[in-house]
Amino acid sequence: MIDFWLAAGLLLLVALSFLLIPVLRGRRAQLEEDRTALNVALYQERVAELQTQQEEGVLDATQMDTGRAEAARELLADTEGVEAPRVSRLGKPWPLLAAILVPVLGLGLYLHFGASDKVELTREFSQAPQSMEEMTRRLERAVAAQPDSAEGLYFLGRTYMAQDRPGDAAKIFERTVNLAGRQPELLGQWAQAQYFADGKKWSDKVQALTDEALKADPKEVTSLGLLGIAAFESQRYQDAIDYWNRLLVQLPPEDSSRAALQGGITRATEKLEASGGKVAQAPAAKVAALLKVRVDLAPELKAKVQPGDSVFIFARATAGPPAPLAAKRLTVADLPATVELGDADAMMPQLKLSNFPEVQLVARISRAGKPTAGEWIGRSQPLASSTTAQQTLTIDSPDK
Repeated sequence: MIDFWLAAGLLLLVALSFLLIPVLRGRRAQLEEDRTALNVALYQERVAELQTQQEEGVLDATQMDTGRAEAARELLADTEGVEAPRVSRLGKPWPLLAAILVPVLGLGLYLHFGASDKVELTREFSQAPQSMEEMTRRLERAVAAQPDSAEGLYFLGRTYMAQDRPGDAAKIFERTVNLAGRQPELLGQWAQAQYFADGKKWSDKVQALTDEALKADPKEVTSLGLLGIAAFESQRYQDAIDYWNRLLVQLPPEDSSRAALQGGITRATEKLEASGGKVAQAPAAKVAALLKVRVDLAPELKAKVQPGDSVFIFARATAGPPAPLAAKRLTVADLPATVELGDADAMMPQLKLSNFPEVQLVARISRAGKPTAGEWIGRSQPLASSTTAQQTLTIDSPDK
């Protein structure tokens, strides 16, 4: 903060200069006025001396006039260049009083309305913390300075959880949800903190939070992990295995928590089998759909299209929403072309080829570049989304 206050002091000096410079100029003008008055007095004294000498008969009239003219020239030479006296309406004390009040008022206003605490926090966060306790203190100060920052609250809640302070974390996550909205991830974090704050006792509040989070996002990892823990603690080992298997699918292969999660699934399996139960097999996952289609242009249309015209190739459900399930974009210059349409090309996560048993392939040429309207179109017959054989699609009809 030293450099900040030095900069503030420098700015105050600049402000004071605008007030003090006129005062100093006024003193200089006063000195010039005093010097002019002295010169006038000397002139008058010289003239009086000449008159005395004339009365005594030492000087005649001509010499008197010459001496008076010489004294007048000297007076003019001494007063040449002197500015006219300035009249100040404020008076001398006011600039000095303002010079004192400006820094005092400036400092007071900054301490009241300024953000010195945020400046200090910014400086602190620019350096790596030396311990978790130091990081916690910084986050607490940041939240105190910016109580409406959902991001700051979220990180403070995560830090409290890392320090085994779930009660404090639950309160912070509740504030975060109130600020940022009921996002699935925040609800999951709140539920987890509340569960551990209650001594690992499942409650209606925790159940409601996890239900809401998974309803909004069935893949919300914190809720899945928490439900698995709660099921294991209450000896519902099959439920724990199911929740943890769902969570395991969401984690990337390089995630370090996969080993611990797999260990939990193994322990739950052992306890289930030791109690005489049998692990239920998870339903087989759907095989991702992948359709291969070769798209060409009818010979009679080749002279009616332009190489830069857009070609939209997509698959849509024969019985379902009209939105495309998968789509690719080419140009007429690319035809003929072979493309693949699969789950990875889904326009929306919930609308995948593998979710619909029967689809239709469509190719449309649009000079305006609009996928919903064009000049020419080609459609296939309905086919199963699990089809593996390559399909042929010819653009041959006006798009009506």
